[in-house]
Amino acid sequence: MINLEQYGYIPTIPVPEGLIPGRITDHHGSHYTIITAQGEVSAVLKGTYYHNAELREDFPCIGDFVHILYNDSGPSLISALLPRKTMFSRADFSGHAIGYVKTVLEQVVAANFDYVFIMTSLNYDFNISRIIRYITQAHQSRGQPVVILTKADLADDYGSLVRSVEKAAPDVPVHAVSAHTGYGLDALSKYFQPGKTIVFLGMSGVGKSSLLNVLMEQEVMTVKAIRDDDSRGRHTTTHRQLFMLPSGAMVIDTPGMRELGLFDVDYGLSAGFADIEELTTQCRFSDCRHQTEPKCAIRAALNDGSLSYEHWERYQAMKRESKFVDDKSGYLREKRDFGKSIAVWNKQRKKKA
Repeated sequence: MINLEQYGYIPTIPVPEGLIPGRITDHHGSHYTIITAQGEVSAVLKGTYYHNAELREDFPCIGDFVHILYNDSGPSLISALLPRKTMFSRADFSGHAIGYVKTVLEQVVAANFDYVFIMTSLNYDFNISRIIRYITQAHQSRGQPVVILTKADLADDYGSLVRSVEKAAPDVPVHAVSAHTGYGLDALSKYFQPGKTIVFLGMSGVGKSSLLNVLMEQEVMTVKAIRDDDSRGRHTTTHRQLFMLPSGAMVIDTPGMRELGLFDVDYGLSAGFADIEELTTQCRFSDCRHQTEPKCAIRAALNDGSLSYEHWERYQAMKRESKFVDDKSGYLREKRDFGKSIAVWNKQRKKKA
């Protein structure tokens, strides 16, 4: 028998008769792998689940705790999704650029984690703005963001890059590490405690798989070389998966994501840009546009240097993108609800006829 509490399960919700709890560790198409007290089982969604789920976020993902109808001679059935304590989402633009987007849906990447490891390599593809975007979404998830700068053994002077991240996100821990030499890995041990879950996020080629192999003390993921011309990697992880480490901590590995569409990040922006949010409350006018209005705290801070223009511009850019996604997704929800109401009306009309 497996102790499910070692996988982070806290039995706060009664388990209905005939069902058992479990945690999703793998997902391929319509098939899920779930760890339960009986061991690892294969499962699919109960048929009624598709009819009752309102949004994509209602569907289970890696890290979720669920109730299942156990079947020892075939696939078990996922009956219910348990409440999530944390959830990392991104805006799924269905392959379209923002200016031409047709659909904006919430894509849940992982759930029920404690730390979000935002991983980027110390090479030519290092990008502060991208890191800040990940941090903003990590704050929104309610997880603790931690920036991991990988491949420190290949960087001539990574100290300046570490300081640049610390300056842009002063309240977020930053670690420079090398999975190849082992440099900096000891400092990460405080995160990998029994029962804790860490989600790895970052682009392809940043070293997620290499770090996971070191933590697992065996090669569980194939490591592919990055391209020399632009320092960008090739996809290694092709789907999300939860691994149990020898330390008793768990890692959710995710495919590399070059672009991270912000989805519903009001809380994340407030947490990641708390200094700016505080300044806006000090403006003379509550609807201050921070342009030519008198006694604008933002303009004053920019003028005296206490607020950098770079930090302010990042905040504005993320606010604009967040508003676009919120407006677009709100329109699509209204369109969906209108379609449902028309379908119900037509059904009722046919019954009366």
